[in-house]
Amino acid sequence: MGIFSRLTDIVNSNITALLDKAEDPTKMIRLIVQEMEDTLVEVRSDAARLIADRKEIKRRLGRLAEAQSEWQKRAELALTKDREDLARAALVEKAKIAELVATMEADDADLKERMGHLDEDIVRLQAKLVEAKAKQAALMARAQSANARLAIREQLYDGRVDNAVARFDYMEKKLDEIDGRVEAFDMGRGAKTLADEIADLEAQTKIEDELAQLKAGVGNKPAKA
Repeated sequence: MGIFSRLTDIVNSNITALLDKAEDPTKMIRLIVQEMEDTLVEVRSDAARLIADRKEIKRRLGRLAEAQSEWQKRAELALTKDREDLARAALVEKAKIAELVATMEADDADLKERMGHLDEDIVRLQAKLVEAKAKQAALMARAQSANARLAIREQLYDGRVDNAVARFDYMEKKLDEIDGRVEAFDMGRGAKTLADEIADLEAQTKIEDELAQLKAGVGNKPAKA
């Protein structure tokens, strides 16, 4: 037995509720669609048989109508020959055929009613099938999107990205060490030592002494007339 046991179960089903309760909605909707398609084939087969049965009944009704007409003519012929007994017998046969015609017409009416119900069932079933296939397409799209995201996540967390980041951090650390060594060489070169300051002081004192001597020499020279 499939997901649905009867046609009414399908047309009255709540597909969304079935999918919400399913552990694997993708698998469930695939089974639902298959069940609906199989049921639709069965319903169409039933409709085809009913159509064939009605055509057979119509053919038989046509032959019975001809038979009735024939018995009517025989009854009339018998009367023209003053054979009332034969005319009566012919009318009896005609009556029997009339009863059979009534029965077959009732059967045809029943088949017609059943075909009407089948037609309604087919329309409803097709609508359900369209709904199910739309949900199937949506689920498949979501599944593909989820699988794609999962593949990306697996690539991000499989260690390769972490290793790449670790290697990048290592290179940055090595570059920081090289920059530190360069800066270490430059440290202290801009600052004066104690010896440098004393030497500067001595040079400045010497210049001050020479300037004083120069001033004194200039002051002792006689002025020109």
